[in-house]
Amino acid sequence: MRPVIGVGMIGYAFMGRTHSQAWRSVDAFFDLPLKPAMVALAGRSAEATAQAAEKLGWAHVETDWKHLIDRDDVQIIDICTPGDSHAEIAVAALEAGKHVICEKPLANTVAEAEAMAAAARAAAARGVRAMVAFNYRRVPAVALARKFVAEGRIGEIRHVRAQYLQDWIVEPEFPLVWRLQKDKAGSGALGDIGAHIIDIAQYITGERLAGVSGLTETFVKERPLAAGSTGLSAGSGAGRGAGRGAVTVDDAALFIGRLSGGGLASFEATRFASGRKNAMRIEVNGSLGSLAFDFEAMNELWFHDHTLDSAEAGFRRVLVTEPSHPYVGAWWPPGHGLGYEHSFTHEVKDFIEAIAAGTAPEPSFDEGLRVQRVLAAVEQSAADGSRFTTVEDS
Repeated sequence: MRPVIGVGMIGYAFMGRTHSQAWRSVDAFFDLPLKPAMVALAGRSAEATAQAAEKLGWAHVETDWKHLIDRDDVQIIDICTPGDSHAEIAVAALEAGKHVICEKPLANTVAEAEAMAAAARAAAARGVRAMVAFNYRRVPAVALARKFVAEGRIGEIRHVRAQYLQDWIVEPEFPLVWRLQKDKAGSGALGDIGAHIIDIAQYITGERLAGVSGLTETFVKERPLAAGSTGLSAGSGAGRGAGRGAVTVDDAALFIGRLSGGGLASFEATRFASGRKNAMRIEVNGSLGSLAFDFEAMNELWFHDHTLDSAEAGFRRVLVTEPSHPYVGAWWPPGHGLGYEHSFTHEVKDFIEAIAAGTAPEPSFDEGLRVQRVLAAVEQSAADGSRFTTVEDS
C-alpha cells in the first residue's frame, strides 16, 4: 500500500474545478509514489462550499482556510483563490509545514511575492515543498519545445514572439467581475494571461527577461457591477448587479524585452482580440532553427531545421501524441489528442513526485517571484513612459 497524502483546496470557481479534475484523475493514469486523497474543500459559504465539494469530489468542507491548515489529515494546500489572498494563505501553510501549490501569478505585488518566496526557501530547509501552478509548462508540445532548445536543436536564441489573445470582455456591458478589480486581481490582462507567456518564454528558452519596455491600456473604463463577483471567474457568465463600477486594471498590455542571453522578445496580452478565445502562442527563433506553438492547436509543435538545404527546409508539423513525448505515454493511443485539463493533471503529478523524492518542484516560488518582477517592470515602464526598465534581480 502506498502512503496517502491528503490535499486541501481553497476556492472552487474556475481554477478550483480544473484543479479538482486533476486531483481526481492523476492517480488513475500515472504510477505515483504517493496516493492523493481529496480531503477537504474550503470556501466562505457553508452551503455553496458543500455543494461544490459534493460535485467536485471533496470529502469534507471548511468555511475558514485556517481550519484547513490545522487539519492533521491534510499535507498539501492547493490555493485557487484570487491573488489578494495568496500571500497570507501560502505563508501560513508553509510555516505550518504544509506543501503548497499556488495558482499564478504568485501574488499581486512584488513585496507579497518576496515574502512567499522567502517562506518557501525556509520551508524547503525543513523538507516542505512549494510550486507555482503555471500549467502551460505541462502541455506536452511546450515541454517538447523546451527539450528541443535544451538539446541545442535551434542554436542560439535570437528572437522570441509571444502572444496571449482572448476576447471575453469585448462586450462593454460584461459585468465587473473580480478579475477586473486591481485590489483583488493585482493587474488585468498583464498579470492574468501575460504572466503565462512570460513564464513560457523563460521556460522554453532557459533564459530570463533582463529588461522591458511596455504599454498598457484600459479600453472600457466602467462596467455594470457583478452579482456576487468575488467568487466568479473569467467567462463564467456572471450576472449583473445594481449600479456600475470602475475597471481598475489593464485590458491589454504590449511590451518588448531583452533576454539574458542577448536575444530580443516581444509580448502581447489582451482580452480584446475579437474572435480569439485562448490563443496562447509563442515562436522562438534561433541560429539553427525555429519553433512555433499555438494553444488553440495544442497537440502540435511546428519545427524548422535551418541546417537543412533550402530546397527541403521549412516548418514541419510534429503531432505531439506519441508515447515518447512528454507526459503522453500515460494517456491515449497516438493521434488521440489531449486537452486543457490534462496540463493540470501533469502539474499535480510532477508536484507529488517532487514531494516524494524530496526534490524542488518547478516552477518554484522564486521563479514565480521572477515573473512578478517582470510584471512590475512592465507596469512601471507603462506608467512613466520608460524606454527600458531593468528587471530587478531576485
